[in-house]
This record gives sequence, C-alpha cells and structure tokens, in this order.
Amino acid sequence: MEEAMQPHEFWQAIHAPGSFAEEGPFSGFFPARLERGEQIRLPIRSLSDGNHALASLIINQASFDVQDALAADLAPKIAALRPEVIVGLPTLGLTLAAAVARMLGFARYVPLGTSKKFWYDEELSVPLSSITTPEQEKRLYVDPRMMPLIKGKRVALIDDVISSGTSIISGLTLMTSLGIEPVVIGAAMLQSDRWETKLDDYGSQWRGRVVSCFRTPILSKAGDATWSV
Repeated sequence: MEEAMQPHEFWQAIHAPGSFAEEGPFSGFFPARLERGEQIRLPIRSLSDGNHALASLIINQASFDVQDALAADLAPKIAALRPEVIVGLPTLGLTLAAAVARMLGFARYVPLGTSKKFWYDEELSVPLSSITTPEQEKRLYVDPRMMPLIKGKRVALIDDVISSGTSIISGLTLMTSLGIEPVVIGAAMLQSDRWETKLDDYGSQWRGRVVSCFRTPILSKAGDATWSV
C-alpha cells in the first residue's frame, strides 16, 4: 500500500533508484525517474473526462534539493548544444532556467515575461496561452534591453513542463520573430506526447532539439483511485 501524501509533501525529495514500483497501478502519486535512476513522486491530476490523468510538476513549489537535482540533470544535456545564453519562459520555466544557467556557469539568463512594462515594445511580443490557464489572454514579451544578449547568439529556450506544446510554440514564435533559432529546447518534464504533433507542425527540426529530465505518460483509470499506464 502506497503511503498517503499531503499536497505540500510532493516534489520535496529525490529518492534512490527503485524506491517505488514503476509498473503501476498507481495511487496517490506517480514515480518519475531521472536518467540516473533517482525518482521523484509527482501528484496525479485527473483530467476532465474522469478516465484519464496526468502527473503534475510545479517546480517553484519543489524543494531546493529537487530543483538543484533537475537542473543538474538538464544542464549537461543543454551544454551539449553549446548555448551562449539561456532564455526562460514564464512563469515556472524561469525557476528552472535560472538554475540551469547558474549550473552552466553563466552570470545571468534572459527571462521572458507576461507583464508589460512601460518601456516594452509591442512588436517584441506574441500571444501566449497555457494549458493551466487557457482562459487568460496574455502576451509573451522580451525586454528590449535584453536584445543584445540574445541577438545572433546560440539560444537555449527552457520551460518547466512541455505538455500541449502551446507555451513552447509561443516561445519559438517570439524567437523566430526576432531572427533567432534556438539550438536546444529544455524542460524538466515532457508530459505525455501530445506536444509532439504541434511541434512537428511548427517545424520538423524542433522535436530533435528537445531535451528533458524525464517523461510522464497519460494515465488511464484502473479502479477506484488507481491509475495505470
């Protein structure tokens, strides 16, 4: 029997390889596995149809140990593409982007934003929507003062989770409008494979540039409060 967890207890620890069964069925949490085998317990969120669910990661609620572990896993995968600057997507992608930039020895990173400052240029923005906030109309901005840091540079574009692909497409659209083609896209979690078609439609080169710490599947209802892959 898996132990019950309180909501604030998720994402707080890195567990040794093999600490939790990965075959399912799962109840209460899904054990995501990092490349070296360590596991993180993720809460399971039921989808609106009631028959499917996804594992969830909210990285800015994670412990610093977990954030550091994710950054340490992702950083060498990003480094392999020799980026010159790290660009982070709001909101939760900024936490991971900053940690990865520091892990790679950069003095700073470039955060994109959704809050328009009075000196921003509307031409340096694109529409933005998110799977977690689909009803909110936002725009994705780059601060004009940051342009010298990214123009003509090898850019790594980082988000916390790639799920539907909507947010990462907005980031790529903004970069493309600035004449920038990121050399790598990084995320802590690839949530199912729903994003792949959207990314392929945007450009056949992009899926091969995506790196992550781990993947999680869409889960199907297996019984009362249990889920299977």
